[in-house]
Formats: sequence, structure tokens, C-alpha cells
Amino acid sequence: MFGPQSEAPVDGRPSRPIAAATAPGAMPHMTRAGSALTREIEILDEYGQRRTIAIPIERPLTVFVDKRELVTLMTLGSAPELLVLGYLINQRLIAAPTDVASITVDWDVSAAAVKTHLGIEHLEARTAKRVVTTGCGQGTVFGDVMAGLDTIRLPDAATARIRQSTLLSVLDVMRQQDSVHRRAGSVHGCALFQGGELLMFVEDVGRHNAIDAIAGWMAMNGVQGHDKLFYTTGRLTSEMVMKAAHMGVPMIVSRNGVTQMGHDLATRLGMTLFGRASNRHFLCYCGFDRFDSEPEPMRPSVRVVSSSGHEG
Repeated sequence: MFGPQSEAPVDGRPSRPIAAATAPGAMPHMTRAGSALTREIEILDEYGQRRTIAIPIERPLTVFVDKRELVTLMTLGSAPELLVLGYLINQRLIAAPTDVASITVDWDVSAAAVKTHLGIEHLEARTAKRVVTTGCGQGTVFGDVMAGLDTIRLPDAATARIRQSTLLSVLDVMRQQDSVHRRAGSVHGCALFQGGELLMFVEDVGRHNAIDAIAGWMAMNGVQGHDKLFYTTGRLTSEMVMKAAHMGVPMIVSRNGVTQMGHDLATRLGMTLFGRASNRHFLCYCGFDRFDSEPEPMRPSVRVVSSSGHEG
């Protein structure tokens, strides 16, 4: 599911293009091959009752670049063209969407055909080394990505910051967001915010897919990341931090926690990470200088008294 725009078509076939221009320097021609996101199945619960529930549909999407097979992504399929475009950008295989002439997704063959204007230089060598990450659905990172981190320049703390009240507003928006996860579970969601305003929301079987789709949307719409905040339901691994940094987004919020490598990478890049963020609770792991704290009163501790009158 992606928003705040409406869902993509669900017939699984290539549909009308997002942009028709294919000349060098123009935005790519892309199908809109959305697909059904859930399927109903019959289950047996702990009470011995049979009932029908919805589960997410996971499907493979093999990406071909100029007729060369690149990678197979396991995806929900809500925004496959944006996913492919964002994947190529986040892997540093293309510099901009204008490098691509077209992206055609066809679910009949579970494939995405990417045609570039000038090809991708040294594609085989650049994609020879792959790291399969621990992301849900498993992500793949090519070796060149980490090498480019030293060139990333995020805005300083005086330019990009967040107030605690804004952070709580973001959490409130996400708590009320309609989602596949709420109906069927088993997916991750990612969102892009400017202040407390939700700009884009994507769900997929893996959080790395969802962030790639948002990267694709940003690229197609000319949206810069310097004044944005990225939200994810998944944990903040090095892959997620790295992709957000490549998108120019200096602040990340997660409903989950952070790994040691994700923390080290964010600290090195000067990013602000919030984790375990839900309702009015959160932890700021690093990048405190971007955060305008508005501390809430400490709640008194609760004492447990046993039935005998003795404190526990």
C-alpha cells in the first residue's frame, strides 16, 4: 500500500504510464502494474473455530537492466516501478531517474524490465560482490554502496532539527494510518515526513523494499531529503541507515530498535536516530544536537503491595 495517494490498480497488468517521455534528460516511462495486496484464507483458531482472515501476498520480482538479470526482489507489489527505481538509486547504479528510459513491470512473468539511455558502466563488476542482509524478505547490497558513504554531506544540526512535539505528532499520524499491517499483519511500513506532515507511505514484505520505493517516489517528484524525517516500523540496521543517508534524510524514527552497526554508521554520518518509538515513548540513540527535547514529567514508580500487607 502506498499513500497518501490512492492504491495502485490491482489487476496485475501493466497500466497507464506515470510519465510518457523517454528522451535523455526526461523522466522515465513507467507502467503502473499494481497488484492485489492481500488474499483471504481459512484458519482454525484456539477456540476450534474456522474463520476467514486476510494475509499479505508475497511475490518475486526479477529485475532486468538492459536485458541483463540483476536481482530478484520479494515484494508485496504495491509500487513495483518505484521500488525498482529506488533500488537502482540506493545501490548507486544510477545517479538520477533521468538515466532510465523506461521501467516495465509484468506480473505474468514476475519481471521488471529496465531500459537505460546509455547503459550502466561496468555493471557486471559493480554488482559482482553482493551482501545478503538480514532485512525481512532479505535485502541485497552491492559492494560499491559502502564505499560512497564518505561523500555524503547531510545538513548540519542548525538546519535540520526536530522538536519533541513534532516527533509525537509523527507517531500519532502513524498510529492512525490505515495499513495492510492493520488488516493482515506480516508487512513493514515506511513513511516520509516533512515536519508532522505525511508525504508518502509504503508497505512491503521487507522494510528495505519500502524505503527503496520511497526513494523512487522522491526521485520522480524532485523531493529533497534535507528537511525530511524518515519513519519505519522495522529495526534500524546499517542497510536502513545507509539508504536514508543516500536519500539525504538526516533523521530516522523506528518503532523498533537499532543494531550496533546501524548506530555506529549513523553516528559517523551525523544522523539522529529514534527507536522504540510508540505512543509517547521513544529513545534517542544518537544525534542529540538535532533534537529539541521537551521532557515530560517523570511518572512516579508503582509500588506493589502483597495481600499480606508487605511491599513486593
